Amino acid sequence: MLNLIANAAAAGGHAPTGMTLMPASMCTVGEGESPYGLIPALCEGGIVSQLTFLVLLIMFVGSLYILFTKLFEQNKVMSQGKTVTANFWRAPTLAEGAAKLEKNSAYRQVVEDGLRAHEEHGKLTNPIEAHDWMHGTLERSQGHINSKLNGGLSFLATVGSTAPFVGLFGTVIGILRALVKIGASGQASIDTVAGPVGEALIMTAIGLIVAVPAVLAFNWLQSRNKAISRSLSTFSNDVLGSIMSGGQVRPVAPAPAGKPAAPAAAPKKA
Repeated sequence: MLNLIANAAAAGGHAPTGMTLMPASMCTVGEGESPYGLIPALCEGGIVSQLTFLVLLIMFVGSLYILFTKLFEQNKVMSQGKTVTANFWRAPTLAEGAAKLEKNSAYRQVVEDGLRAHEEHGKLTNPIEAHDWMHGTLERSQGHINSKLNGGLSFLATVGSTAPFVGLFGTVIGILRALVKIGASGQASIDTVAGPVGEALIMTAIGLIVAVPAVLAFNWLQSRNKAISRSLSTFSNDVLGSIMSGGQVRPVAPAPAGKPAAPAAAPKKA
């Protein structure tokens, strides 16, 4: 394996056909162009450096995709939470309040799961205390929602922890090629090692460019998920109290802006 890497490193920009992923037209340095840019460095690095760069590129694109899709999901759930705060507890019953929420609302799912569990409790042949049965059902409902929101975040964590090492691998290959060139030429001149060392530094920088945004995105999305989880937990507890009390225990419905808080609508049986 080491011999294959050394041979690829020694071949450099003169790798035979099939040992490079870059088309020949891209590897041609025109007059007045710098021979030490990213594309020339990848061309000189051969298939090993090109595959390393491709892996980093996939990591970066995947991180951006997860960032924007998770932001969309989180914003949707947060918007649903605002609707619940403004309107849900003004309804006379939980069923009527749930009907006012979006069909795919996370909060509506919690209410419907709670009402379904309340109806099915009487069908149990093995006696289980109603509170424990309801609490477990609502916990599972929250867990399902939180699991969906957290999906993909492990990829960001993986990218943040491994991308620097992938870039470091490209650095090692660049240094190896520099040493091979020095050994082949018998002298450590600048023109012999400038390209490989430059490529090594570029790969290190790319690894950090991929890793840092992934770590920041992971921490930010994670903190937003925790805020959503707290909101769902509070709402779930309120739903549990309302169901177990027959609608008698309910949070105070928020008042419109500029008006004092008003009591919730007259409770009915949930």
